[in-house]
Amino acid sequence: MQHVLCCNSLLAGLPDAKLDRLQRIMNNAARLVLRKRKRDHVTPLLMTLHWLPIKARITFKIATLCYRSLHDDSAPSYLSSLLKPHVPTRNLRSADAGHLVVPRIKLNAFGKRAFIYTAPSIWNSLPMSVRLSTSLLSFKSSLKTHLFRQYFNP
Repeated sequence: MQHVLCCNSLLAGLPDAKLDRLQRIMNNAARLVLRKRKRDHVTPLLMTLHWLPIKARITFKIATLCYRSLHDDSAPSYLSSLLKPHVPTRNLRSADAGHLVVPRIKLNAFGKRAFIYTAPSIWNSLPMSVRLSTSLLSFKSSLKTHLFRQYFNP
C-alpha cells in the first residue's frame, strides 16, 4: 500500500474520477488482505483494517503537514512561511480559535490545488479539539478519529 499512497497529499484537488481509480485499487487491496470476495462490501473491510479512504488520507496528510508547520521545527520552512494565523481586526470570540488565513485565488482550477489554499481550508474545517492538540501524536490520533467518524458514520 505504501507505493500506492506515497505522496498522496499531492493529489489534493484532483477530480473525483481520478481519485476513484486510486480508491478502487485500495478497495481491492483490502479485499486481498482480508481474503474477501470481489462482491463483498468494502466499507467494513476498510474499518477493520483502520484504513481511511483516499480523500480522507489526503486530508490527513495535509492537516499533518499543517500541524507540523505551525508547531514543530521538523516541517520545511518554506511551508511554514505559507501559513499565516488569522488575526481579526476587532475583538471577536473566534480570535482564539486558531484559524488560518485562506488567501483569495485568481485561478479557480489550479489555485485551489495549491498548499497555500488547501492547507488553511482543511485546517479551519477541523474541530477546535483537534487543532488544539498538544503533540503531533495526539493530533494524528484525534484527527484520524475525526476523519473515521466523518467518512464512516455519515
